[in-house]
Amino acid sequence: MTECKNENIRNLAIIAHVDHGKTTLVDALLKQGKVFRSHQQVGALIMDTNPLERERGITILAKNASVSYGDVRINIIDTPGHADFSGEVERVMNMADGCLLLVDAVDGPMPQTTYVLRQALQQNVTPMVVINKIDRPEARAAEVVTMIQDLFLELATDVEQLDFPVLYASARDGYATADPGTPGRDMQPLFDAIVESVPPPGGDLDAPLQMLVAALDYDNYLGQVSIGRISNGTLSLRDDVALLGRDGEISSHNIERIFVFRGMERVEVSEAYAGDIVAVAGLEGVSIGDTITSTESPEALPTIDINEPTVSMTFGVSTSPFMGRDGIHCTSRNLHERLMRELRTNISLRVETTSSPDVFVVAGRGELHLSILVETMRREQFEFQVSRPIPVTKMIDGKEYEPYEILNITTHEQYVGALTEYLSTHLAQLRDMRYDDNGYVDLEYKIPTRGLIGFNAFFLQTTRGDGVKSSFFTSYEPMEGEIKSQGGGVLVASEAGTAVTYGLLNAQGRGETFIDPGTMVYEGMIVGSHRRDGDIEINVCKQKKLTNVRSSTADIAKRLNATMHMSLEEALAFIADDELLEVTPLNLRLRKAELSAHARKRHRRDEARARV
Repeated sequence: MTECKNENIRNLAIIAHVDHGKTTLVDALLKQGKVFRSHQQVGALIMDTNPLERERGITILAKNASVSYGDVRINIIDTPGHADFSGEVERVMNMADGCLLLVDAVDGPMPQTTYVLRQALQQNVTPMVVINKIDRPEARAAEVVTMIQDLFLELATDVEQLDFPVLYASARDGYATADPGTPGRDMQPLFDAIVESVPPPGGDLDAPLQMLVAALDYDNYLGQVSIGRISNGTLSLRDDVALLGRDGEISSHNIERIFVFRGMERVEVSEAYAGDIVAVAGLEGVSIGDTITSTESPEALPTIDINEPTVSMTFGVSTSPFMGRDGIHCTSRNLHERLMRELRTNISLRVETTSSPDVFVVAGRGELHLSILVETMRREQFEFQVSRPIPVTKMIDGKEYEPYEILNITTHEQYVGALTEYLSTHLAQLRDMRYDDNGYVDLEYKIPTRGLIGFNAFFLQTTRGDGVKSSFFTSYEPMEGEIKSQGGGVLVASEAGTAVTYGLLNAQGRGETFIDPGTMVYEGMIVGSHRRDGDIEINVCKQKKLTNVRSSTADIAKRLNATMHMSLEEALAFIADDELLEVTPLNLRLRKAELSAHARKRHRRDEARARV
């Protein structure tokens, strides 16, 4: 056995809860690792290359970069901190030898921190901990360290994982230190700790080639690019290799290009060794979890285990009268090809066909996971329609089971009553409640996933932004109970045309409106909501009749109330089972699934007869 040549490599995954400063810390490591030229302006959020990541302030896609510290190259694997994107964590953690757990010095370890740390420790990586934001006046570093030690006692799979170094940092100010009472000058203590505590990658250079594909990319010139870590052997340019699929099927390929990561860029090399994280071109039809191996003795590596999706919704070809006005990709073939392409890289997603060739069932890890896909597709000029998210259920021994989640909330005590009332009607069970000295409360609930659908919008409105929440999947349990409806109906356009002020004034006499004057509408489009049961058909295109009779108050302008404009997530939570959301690059339109008022009445009449 020949020892691995890569003694001067450290493969490190960085994991953290949302908003704990992971992206800022990576920025500091890249800048102080001399990745960029001295005069180069790089700004912030360097690793968040996806526009949605910058807009929402979260990491969605796992990404690779590297920095040099002395003779050591540190390969950084940036992972998402949100449980909805935990599939990204599961697929890339096998490339790491160590993990850096980043925790806020005020918040401490959060519930989703538990989830991603468990994924890391199950891969037997060597952990280290950084307490971030120690410059904040309310920082409680000593208490947070105790909480982290308790967390490791709960999750560690090996006694050696309990012996981890702890550093303290202010990623915003660009320093790390071993003593929280002594501010540092730069990130050198953190670089030293990474080199000392994270082991170099193992692997046998004399063994047959083995590399597990952990990520996929596409290049217009190179075609499909496979990313992963070489576990054993050597990979050389123009090598003939075998590709072992999950189903055991073997195909032959030739390596056309090999790249390693240097800073934020890929650098082409002619050869790579066990322990290297590489990007390889020349393999077509590869999927995440496949093994690239030697043709002489093909042997598969353990594949990547991915937890099942918990929420699903339908994606269908738009049947709107306005179809084709905003987007470019509108057909079922376009939609199917795009969803299949997404499956290549988004391994926690599932796509199933239905009895209709124009409708597909798409399942993911949560509302956010699916809404990010919807938003991405609309920015790619797709037009389609989606249904309300529903939980993915299972039949076990003839009984229906549904996913449950642990919901954690931190907010001011004045909002607890409203939140408790809402959650109690959505089958939530309160498991823990803790008050602090500043009037804030930590709440922990166990709740079915269907009870969480639409909760985000209510939470933001109720707490006025003064609160944080997170949830993660815990188990499947028998489906019991019914979610109590909030009541109310919708205002439905009865005619096609252009909405005018006079028609909208009539609509606002019935309820709240969602559109402005000048908006094009069609029959069956939802233009507002009201508090009574049932839907109300209304003509928002109706104009005031003109007469030659003048009134003393005729010139007094009537003002419309403010229009309610929904975000994508709010719209998905708002629609009912018989409604859809029409998604285009320029518009989000709420609509009835059946646009014709006559057809809707006939359908309700048939349902009433069936019940009798």
